[in-house]
Amino acid sequence: MTFQLILNLLIGVIWMFLSESYSFASFIVGFVIGAALLYLLNRFIPDSYYFKHVRAILYLVFLFIRELLLANIEVLKWVYKPKLDFQPGILALPIDVKKNWEITLLANLITLTPGTLSVDVSRDQRYIYIHALDLPDVNETIVSIKESFEKAIREVTR
Repeated sequence: MTFQLILNLLIGVIWMFLSESYSFASFIVGFVIGAALLYLLNRFIPDSYYFKHVRAILYLVFLFIRELLLANIEVLKWVYKPKLDFQPGILALPIDVKKNWEITLLANLITLTPGTLSVDVSRDQRYIYIHALDLPDVNETIVSIKESFEKAIREVTR
């Protein structure tokens, strides 16, 4: 993936010099041409096409922004309720991600979302312990996190 990105940037710079137009727009045109060439010649390059990972990273970023906004609205509703009727709790989230940076990213995304806090990771790195401000159904919360953040992280890394 890194090789393809560097090659694409190099094609963009070469296009800029060949067209004798040293502007950002000329570089972007060369970058798009390079991306198209890399897509067409993908079978000669050992890795999968790198835009697949870029798309997955953008999806993860937009997923986090969406979850952040929804969680902020939910916390705002709790703050302005006259009677506090939420059920706080701690749950053990079984995780499928294995690498340390994947676990760290998942724990940070959970912590940065209002209403949840990553408390600890088990010694065998199979569980993340999470404190949730409102935990009416543990299984629903586990499935929600696994189907959103963890799935998006796996798509980025695999």
